[in-house]
Amino acid sequence: MESLDWSRNAPEQERIISWQAPPLKFGVGATREIGHELRRAGVASVLLVTDPVLAALGLPARVAKTIEQEGISVTLFDRARVEPTDESCAEAARELAGLQVDGYVGLGGGSSIDTAKMLNLLLSHPGRPVRDYLNAPIGAGAAIPGPLKPLVAVPTTAGSGSECTAMVALGVTDLRVKTGISDLRLLPSLALVDPANTLTLPPAVTASSGYDVLTHACESYTARAYDRRPPYPTPGDRPLYIGANPISDIWAEQALDLVGRYLRRAVLNPDDLEARTGMSRAASFAGMGFGNAGTHIPHACAYPIAGLVEEYRPQGYQVDHAMVPHGAAVVSTAAAAFEFTYPTSPERHLRAAELLGANLNGVTTANGADVLPSTLLGIVADTSGPAGLKDFGYGTKDLPHLVEGALKQQRLLVCCPRDVTARDLERVIVASMTA
Repeated sequence: MESLDWSRNAPEQERIISWQAPPLKFGVGATREIGHELRRAGVASVLLVTDPVLAALGLPARVAKTIEQEGISVTLFDRARVEPTDESCAEAARELAGLQVDGYVGLGGGSSIDTAKMLNLLLSHPGRPVRDYLNAPIGAGAAIPGPLKPLVAVPTTAGSGSECTAMVALGVTDLRVKTGISDLRLLPSLALVDPANTLTLPPAVTASSGYDVLTHACESYTARAYDRRPPYPTPGDRPLYIGANPISDIWAEQALDLVGRYLRRAVLNPDDLEARTGMSRAASFAGMGFGNAGTHIPHACAYPIAGLVEEYRPQGYQVDHAMVPHGAAVVSTAAAAFEFTYPTSPERHLRAAELLGANLNGVTTANGADVLPSTLLGIVADTSGPAGLKDFGYGTKDLPHLVEGALKQQRLLVCCPRDVTARDLERVIVASMTA
């Protein structure tokens, strides 16, 4: 019998979908089961990573007590930086050097969960600088050299979706830009999502977190499709962000529908548990979508927007440093970005707008380029979000640096459905200076 020749008639485009997400436990009160889940995973000691604001509210102490009731010892690290950096994670790892634990718990927003992921990496494989792992061209893009320990991610915001992704986002202090680390080993062993943990979020934080969900879903839904890329030389060359695909599309559509129904309610009535539950679902669903399909222009632009900020202090955040919240940074260029990408898939852009609540009566692909941008701007305006990059202190003088920083995010820009030049990014950023 003639053997199969797999090299014969090799495809000109990629044909394989890879998709991954952690086990998910979701629901009001799910936090009470964290000790059970850790014990079931064979964990006898954990490092619980959180931030000072949550620590002051008492939630980490209550979670630690719940874990300890299962006979598991807990070490608390409650100084995770809001919008973590390479230096903040390296400093935390130095402080905790020599700590021996069986697992990790990341409790908080994406900043705390990402810090927990980084401590798991840096303490499990000490001696290597953070820069080695950062995505190229900012870092060396080195693979994580071996297994990490179990990590349970417990989000207290409905935003980053970090509980469902195999990546972290970090500021690079000396370059004043943000980038990421992408490696399947960073995927949490369990996402434990309890919407009740989001009830204490101030409205401005709820809004900014929701903008991250909104753009995650829109970007992954409109990303360059997985089968519109050249085949990868080897399976190991296939990235985590493979492009829009039928699996991620399902999660993106669900997330868009939930954001359209619940974001305004969650911001305007913080005690609305139904809205909080809807947004928690949206955040995890969007994480499962973009964690495989990828993001593109808004996230590429957001990293220098966050990294170059000089004086801006956001409402609702208790921080001792200038910062632009990640969700506010990504949404600030989203309208202009989706106007740029509209010609590649008008039907997808219109469907995204419809899921968010837009009325498509009388809209055709020929006249609908402004529907998704207008829908996004309406949501941001209704929730008192940024009215453009000028709100963060940016102006014309900052344009070259913002463009340069965005161009460094090639891992994201390759996901854009159109090839992106420096001039294209300049136009998007100029259009985003005011809403």
